Amino acid sequence: MTIYLEFEKPLAEIEGQAEELRALARRSPEMDVEKEAAALDRKSHDMLAQLYGNLTPWRKCQVARHPERPHCKDYIDRLFTEYTPLAGDRNFADDHSVMGGLARLNGRAVVVIGHEKGNDTKSRIERNFGMARPEGYRKAIRLMDLAHRFNLPVVTLVDTPGAYPGKGAEERGQSEAIARSTEKCLQIEVPLVSVIIGEGGSGGAVAFATANRVAMLEHSIYSVISPEGCASILWKDAEKMREAAEALRLTAQELKELGVCDRIVAEPLGGAHRDASAAIDAVGREIGKMLDELKGMDGKAIRADRRKKYLDLGSKGLAA
Repeated sequence: MTIYLEFEKPLAEIEGQAEELRALARRSPEMDVEKEAAALDRKSHDMLAQLYGNLTPWRKCQVARHPERPHCKDYIDRLFTEYTPLAGDRNFADDHSVMGGLARLNGRAVVVIGHEKGNDTKSRIERNFGMARPEGYRKAIRLMDLAHRFNLPVVTLVDTPGAYPGKGAEERGQSEAIARSTEKCLQIEVPLVSVIIGEGGSGGAVAFATANRVAMLEHSIYSVISPEGCASILWKDAEKMREAAEALRLTAQELKELGVCDRIVAEPLGGAHRDASAAIDAVGREIGKMLDELKGMDGKAIRADRRKKYLDLGSKGLAA
């Protein structure tokens, strides 16, 4: 059953009518409703193109958070072969909101790391809704060290509302773990490419996405704070999240203008959740292209390339 977002309600009515006609025809085979159903299909397609042709920043936030959107595990299962998960930070515990391990991408050995939100109630609770604890970031640091030691490229898939703000996480050094993970991203002398596949929330995302190349899916978001959090702080009213989303400049299109992301990966019409396989395959092609751009560079050059990218941030687009 398709889950429709608030702004998709008119679309839900049309697609529901088409499905009702077809269900009626299945119960009464002598009825011919295909012409009427096809007309409704065309109407829904046109409406979908219209809705998604000019999404506001707040609507993009809703699409990026869609519960049926493909998550890290879906990408790993489809794009990577010989995936060997590696668990634990060798200090406290294993954080299930962070997946990572050794794998092959089109035959190329890599280390893959990502946030996993889960896809049903049980898995979402187990994965803590993609909000990593300190041990998750320390696991990522361990995997990046491993990649550096064995000269393996690192691929990160970012999809988190932010790092977990719980009492236990803070007691175990959440901010220090995020800072160390960001530092490790800047230190390793192997290619590091990152894709924002859904939400890129706060330092929890930066800790994985401080990469040589950063790609964003067309309807993903990347921001220092959620629109609701921003509205609560600035206006003391979370209902002003639409205004906050506009001000934060968190969409892929705006961030490409600012130089924060390097490329935008087109999504199927209606968002990645409407054709997950096509969206995942498109991301796989872009990851391959980004790794090819860094192929042949030595470790010092790769590190210098990454350093220059972040030192240059803020040098363009701010006057717009």
